[in-house]
Amino acid sequence: MIILNEADIDALLPMADAIEVVDAAMRQVSDGATELPLRFTVPVGDGNMMGVMPGAMAGDGVYGVKLISLFPGNPARGLSSHRGALALFENDTGGLIGLVEASRLTAIRTAAASAVATRALARTDAQRLAIIGTGEQAYAHLDAICAVRPITELTVAGRDPARARALADHARAHHPGLQVTAGTDIRAAMRGADIICTVTAAREAIVSGDWLEPGQHLNAVGASIPTMREVDDRVVARAEIWTDYRPSALAQAGEIIAAVEAGRLAPEDLTEIGAVLTGQAPGRTDAAQITLYRSLGVAAQDLACARYALERARENSVGQTADFG
Repeated sequence: MIILNEADIDALLPMADAIEVVDAAMRQVSDGATELPLRFTVPVGDGNMMGVMPGAMAGDGVYGVKLISLFPGNPARGLSSHRGALALFENDTGGLIGLVEASRLTAIRTAAASAVATRALARTDAQRLAIIGTGEQAYAHLDAICAVRPITELTVAGRDPARARALADHARAHHPGLQVTAGTDIRAAMRGADIICTVTAAREAIVSGDWLEPGQHLNAVGASIPTMREVDDRVVARAEIWTDYRPSALAQAGEIIAAVEAGRLAPEDLTEIGAVLTGQAPGRTDAAQITLYRSLGVAAQDLACARYALERARENSVGQTADFG
């Protein structure tokens, strides 16, 4: 068994590689080559939770489970809000082949999934990016979206002006030539943007559909349980919606659940991004269309990225090893 820590994941899973790995994984999801029970959470006190995400990928011959602590208060302590590990098994003998640090893995695979969707749905001439949120996912999404579109302008919006400025400074340092502005006004940040990424811990909608403009693409990422949402009902009404896995969206995306229950949206109106990638379903159909990728995150993304990292670790003698017998 190989054990990989956060630094190992950074070295073994660069964003450009992660995007292609997640692209392939999402194709398998929509082709029915995966087993993905819905994740479940266990309250552990003080508003914190433990999440459990099992899954199996027949095409890759692996299965496993991600155990992740969800502590919303961690960023104020300088820690990721998602902490845990992914246990990866091989399906020949059922042996445990890897234990992978899950915080960095989750950040990279989530942003890579947004990049896959952006590459499939955003206008090809999209150059202006708005990031709503200033946490770990904001930094990862900056790198991911810049990898799939020629971004020239970035607008950052966050509740804390200092954190918004810190992300802006990081963007200038790591993406030279990028024109960057930062502030606290979400509507202003969205104005004129071609691509919008919401990566917050908001419990109530912070984005109004009335603010959306023709041709925009929105990646809604931050809310992963039914009681949380980043976008309001008008967003759902105005946008064409794609998701990573339809069962997850119907069970865990608060704004979609509400729209279906009210009869404003039919389950079959949701298209999985993997179906677009394989040509089974269309993506954007015209330049003025508003497209929404509703990201929930699925275990297939974690498993595929962990497997890729473990393969590279073996090739390069990276990580610690342990023998469970």
